Amino acid sequence: MAKIALGAGHGMNTPGKRTPAGEREWSFNNKVVVAAIKYLNEYENATVIRLDDPTGNTDVSLTARTNKANSKGADILVSYHHNANTGQWGSWTGTETYHYPGSTAGLALARKIHPAIVDAMGLRDRGIKSANFHMLRESRMPAILVEGGFMDSTIDIVKMRNNTVMDLTGKALAESIASHFGLRKKSSGGYGTYTVKSGDTLWSIAQAHDMTVNELKALNNLTNDDIYPGQVLKVTGAVYHTVKSGETLWGIAQQYNTTVNAIKSLNGLTGDVIQPGQRLRVK
Repeated sequence: MAKIALGAGHGMNTPGKRTPAGEREWSFNNKVVVAAIKYLNEYENATVIRLDDPTGNTDVSLTARTNKANSKGADILVSYHHNANTGQWGSWTGTETYHYPGSTAGLALARKIHPAIVDAMGLRDRGIKSANFHMLRESRMPAILVEGGFMDSTIDIVKMRNNTVMDLTGKALAESIASHFGLRKKSSGGYGTYTVKSGDTLWSIAQAHDMTVNELKALNNLTNDDIYPGQVLKVTGAVYHTVKSGETLWGIAQQYNTTVNAIKSLNGLTGDVIQPGQRLRVK
């Protein structure tokens, strides 16, 4: 069993961790981490130990994070961040990854993961570096800290604001971790996964996947109705969406990371016209 300690750097309200437009660093970090967890859940023998607060409400201390990774016996640690230079918009750009100085295992992990993040972000490769960061120094397992891009870069922010890029970066992180451990994909068994978003309820998730709340709870061994953003739930394979006023097939396809043609094929649509209240299968 591979134990993967994974954390989004900082918290939603950490002072100073903002773009010049006021966007929070944690929100970008979280998008990549949530995607990585979603895709890691597709592999056998992978357990994720999340180190930050999944809601972002608390900036979990660095000591608490490394203590958790150490006490849980994590095999690797990945701390995911986005960089900043002056705090004002500029043209600096790029992705870089850090390991602890002299750590050959940390360097090997960085070499496995860094190229995948660079490819997914599509930014300048600033290289693999070493630094005496707490997350790297106080962890007892190979550890890296990734800076996906610059929050105050007019170049990088375009990528960071693109949810598809953030999802693909999380996927690249998951796949490179799986490759590092030699993990195999799970057989689907007729089920898929859904990552809980802010505002979701068990009822809304069950409706979207043509299930009852009780079926959803039984499938995930839930004893109450409490769920949290970032939580990965097993769901039935089919995913449905109820059209809202103003929505288009293109917008719905983007929301579910699929294509217009795929949705049309699943629903026997010959044109692009949809109506509010219409229930579409999207996956």
